[in-house]
Amino acid sequence: MRVAFLTWRDSTHPDGGGSEVFVEEVARELVRRGHDVTMLCARHDGAAGDDQLDGAHVRRRGGRLTVYPRALLWLATRGRRVDVVVDVINGLPFGAPLVRRRGLVALVHHVHQRQWQIIYPGFWGRLGWFVEHRVTPRLYRGYPHLTVSEASRTDLAAMGIPHDALTVVRNGVSSRPVDAARSTTPRLCVLARLVPHKQVEHAFGVVARLRAELPDLRLDVVGEGWWHDELVAEAARLGVEDLVTFHGHVSDAERDRLLAEAWVMLLPSVKEGWGLAVLEAAVQGTPTVAYRDAGGVTESVVDGATGLLADDEADLFRLTRALVLDAGRRDTLGRRAAERAVEFTWSGTTDVVEQVLTGAASVRTGRRRP
Repeated sequence: MRVAFLTWRDSTHPDGGGSEVFVEEVARELVRRGHDVTMLCARHDGAAGDDQLDGAHVRRRGGRLTVYPRALLWLATRGRRVDVVVDVINGLPFGAPLVRRRGLVALVHHVHQRQWQIIYPGFWGRLGWFVEHRVTPRLYRGYPHLTVSEASRTDLAAMGIPHDALTVVRNGVSSRPVDAARSTTPRLCVLARLVPHKQVEHAFGVVARLRAELPDLRLDVVGEGWWHDELVAEAARLGVEDLVTFHGHVSDAERDRLLAEAWVMLLPSVKEGWGLAVLEAAVQGTPTVAYRDAGGVTESVVDGATGLLADDEADLFRLTRALVLDAGRRDTLGRRAAERAVEFTWSGTTDVVEQVLTGAASVRTGRRRP
């Protein structure tokens, strides 16, 4: 098949995250299986307009918002020849149904209700949420949807997407266990984009409260984003700037080393479609503490078996403290997390995606669905 992904960003973008990793890993695997794959995304400073990703064609056009009309223009012209288009809806849709009637699949990691309120309080946040939960479901209702967790499927069904049009496809993980010793002193890690809805400052609060009891405690923050300066200021306000290291963007090897050294990973995000960071930590035998109401993390973290789910910020502190002080339980959770992580592969993820794409492409070309 000739497959096109319309996606807001790619993983080299300063704001790239788990959604971009998902698209790129699936694109790589589709290429390995003989498909022709194009990714169209926004361009950013220092990035080439046209590029290759292990055989997939990368076309960077437009900026943060102008990528949307540029993608539609491409789709209505050169992109008319592709067999199936994957419209990656990250809060705002590309609107592919406006120029294409068949051979179309929507990919939604999660809905963004609380994120709209946090990032754009006031009119723009209300408008964004209106588009996402009123306009988008009407525009895409007749098309197959991929999403990454049962929690996201439930949210999308509540917004009006027919349940039988929704297919859950889990994230894979490409990490491998690294030869790095666990830190001899207590060490926490946050692996996330530095944006408000990831609530990284909640991890600072945990460190601040544990400081007197565990003076050698340290926190590694892995990731970058436009909220970086505000987080640095918040760490200083809480008096933990000497305990927190901001690593920024790091190589995969360095990320895995930091996760392997950590005793516990914290994922205090408002919402996750799945939580790829949970699996990346699990591969290194590191359990995660996350919020119970954060969507897909209730599936990437098996509460009490591979990590723990907190009810609120106070509970996040309580559960993290308990794990840091209980080496036996921490080791048990980490071992079970590592055992479970091997179940998730990008090959398995692509099996599901490929099946949905094949069905959508067969409709476009007039063939009967398999």
